[in-house]
Amino acid sequence: MRDKVRDEYFMSLALEEAKRCMELDEVPVGAVVVRDDRVIAASGNGRESLKDATAHAELSAISAACRSLGGWRLVGCELFVTLEPCPMCAGAIINSRLPAVIIGAADPKAGAMGSIADMCALPLNHKPEVVFGVLEEECAGLLRRFFREKRERGERWKK
Repeated sequence: MRDKVRDEYFMSLALEEAKRCMELDEVPVGAVVVRDDRVIAASGNGRESLKDATAHAELSAISAACRSLGGWRLVGCELFVTLEPCPMCAGAIINSRLPAVIIGAADPKAGAMGSIADMCALPLNHKPEVVFGVLEEECAGLLRRFFREKRERGERWKK
């Protein structure tokens, strides 16, 4: 059984990463990798500022955690992410052998861990535990606010 208070604490750190993204006019998604109740890596979305389609919060946090731990297998780690991972990020989660992914808000447009696709349902060599809904309202609310403010300023999100 998961510890709700612990999960909410680490998700709140991912939310802080997401809020930093929002200040940089990035889609506010944050991720942290935790091992033995210690943050190994934290990152936010950087696609706009880095002009890099792969600069998702999850991939950046996974890469930093791999460097920090000196290997590509993140056994014993957990990923806390404010928005459900896309197919690319879900693939990296599976490939890095993360045992658990804790998700704030589902992504009905690109979610690949249960919303529109479920990478964990495929016959792949690793299936992480997936937990949805930790600080869901705060995570989803930050995204809604970001896009609402863009619309109010008359900005269209780049497609």
